[in-house]
Amino acid sequence: MKYFSAVPAAVLLAASLFTAGCGQVHVGTVDRERVQNEAPQIKAIVEEANGKLAEAQKEAQSRFQANPKMTQEEAQQIQMDTQRKMAGLNQVYSVQLEQKMNAAVQDVVKEKKLDVVMDSSKQYPAVLSGGVDLTDEVIQKLQ
Repeated sequence: MKYFSAVPAAVLLAASLFTAGCGQVHVGTVDRERVQNEAPQIKAIVEEANGKLAEAQKEAQSRFQANPKMTQEEAQQIQMDTQRKMAGLNQVYSVQLEQKMNAAVQDVVKEKKLDVVMDSSKQYPAVLSGGVDLTDEVIQKLQ
């Protein structure tokens, strides 16, 4: 699945090469996993999200405990409601996290005057070698 997210980045890089007339393209790299693990603003979003998810789980547990004689349908409804709520929370916090990270990356890109930024995460890197590593600067922006 991560392979497919690297494909658009590779196409973007190739398009940049052609539009630049095969001139010099300035490529930056960011280890998104490291940013998520080290940047205080990102860690705060993750902690807040985990707290809200834990709240949703506790709420569901209390609903189950409040009515131990509920029907199968009622129990399924509580489960579905909890899953929907948790999926919504995940989406909200994922968007928030992505926006924060993208804003920091864009700031560094403007400062460095880069044409392309690619993911250099260790698990599924889009760049195997080369490029300017922006990870430390992005983490600094997210202090």
